[in-house]
Amino acid sequence: MDDRRKLELAGWALAAIVAVFLAARLLHHGSAPAAAPVAVSTAPARTAAPARRMLVVDVEGEVARPGLQRVASGSRAGVAVDAAGGLTRHGDATAVNLAAPLHDGQQIVVPKRGAAAAASAAAAPGAPPSAPISLSSASVAQLDTLDGIGPTLAQRIVQYREAHGGFRSVDELKQVDGIGEKRFAALRQALQP
Repeated sequence: MDDRRKLELAGWALAAIVAVFLAARLLHHGSAPAAAPVAVSTAPARTAAPARRMLVVDVEGEVARPGLQRVASGSRAGVAVDAAGGLTRHGDATAVNLAAPLHDGQQIVVPKRGAAAAASAAAAPGAPPSAPISLSSASVAQLDTLDGIGPTLAQRIVQYREAHGGFRSVDELKQVDGIGEKRFAALRQALQP
């Protein structure tokens, strides 16, 4: 017998075995109809992207569309500013840490160009600033200009702000380690959320 004939007989034998197997299975399960063949895809499996939690942040000041913005969890402040239409031509991007991670309920205030520098320049050491300093956007250097706050305490305030998503009120400043009732009373008028 030639090889071609052997292959043909092997194919028929295999078909017969499959037919017997299917018949036995059908008899075993009663008269239930055979299941339709299952299509097998050779395309790579796609995994559904997990739904990202959204944060709501308040972007105010010198942005095109101030107000509440929805951004994906894990976003940075720059994403929220972009969602608010970006800076106006008067906005000072150097007064806001655009790389700061965002937290739900956080407020980002973009001041006018030169306003933050003017506020810190006007404040002489030991004298209260002419305008309240924003706890939501003040730098360590700006906080350090306040009477009773040194560089270490200023850094703690910024760390608290980043860890807790900003300050919702000036009263929340009391939660920062090192701010007691007496110090808070002295600072209250020089700050805004």
